[in-house]
Amino acid sequence: MTADIESLVLEHLRAMRGDIADIKQRLDRMDLRLSVMEQTLGGLYALSASDRETLQTVIHRVERIERRLELTDH
Repeated sequence: MTADIESLVLEHLRAMRGDIADIKQRLDRMDLRLSVMEQTLGGLYALSASDRETLQTVIHRVERIERRLELTDH
């Protein structure tokens, strides 16, 4: 009887080990995907900042042109 119980316990432990290995693999893949998403988001933030800077430059140039052509109320 004791051998049967030990065998049953070992069988469950092996199944649990396999499940844990599967979970670890999934977590590793999710960690990689999250890292890629973070890098992509960082790149988007950098592009957004660059676009804002470019837009500010264009706004200043248009304002200067309007002043020189006396198209503003200022």
